[in-house]
Amino acid sequence: MKYPNAVALATVDEQLRPAVRIVLLKHVDEKGFQFFTNYEGRKGRELLANQQAALCFFWDALGRQVRVEGKVEKLDSASSDAYFQSRPRRSQLGAWASKQSRVIESREILEQEMEKLEQQFPHEVPRPDHWGGFLLKPTSFEFWLEQDNRLHDRFEYLPASPGQWKINRLSP
Repeated sequence: MKYPNAVALATVDEQLRPAVRIVLLKHVDEKGFQFFTNYEGRKGRELLANQQAALCFFWDALGRQVRVEGKVEKLDSASSDAYFQSRPRRSQLGAWASKQSRVIESREILEQEMEKLEQQFPHEVPRPDHWGGFLLKPTSFEFWLEQDNRLHDRFEYLPASPGQWKINRLSP
């Protein structure tokens, strides 16, 4: 698998119209799932306006899927700065150059912007204010395991009490 950390992120806009796109999961721990993006792009704007979101991992070769639903919050600046500094230089410059989700006239304009940024930031590239991380704090999980005859195993995890999860088997 080229991107085992690729995950479909589902959000909704102000009219509750759903949108889904792939993001790369960068960290997971007991607090939740972290990913990074442009706050001014469509997904960033949607997450800032409505903090409910869902993730779906699908690993076809393994016959596995994991769905996660929860509330999203913006990561603190220090976490976003730390991850940004770990990125390759061209990716850092790309965060400045891209007006994510906005219409552009041509690829040439994007490449010209990258050239200008190379000169503007000859050494360290600071994190732009419009770019950073989100944390999805899970409120439910569903694990799907492929089985013969489409009688797949599905397990739903719902919060029961602090630190405890109720596990339900779901019909396929």
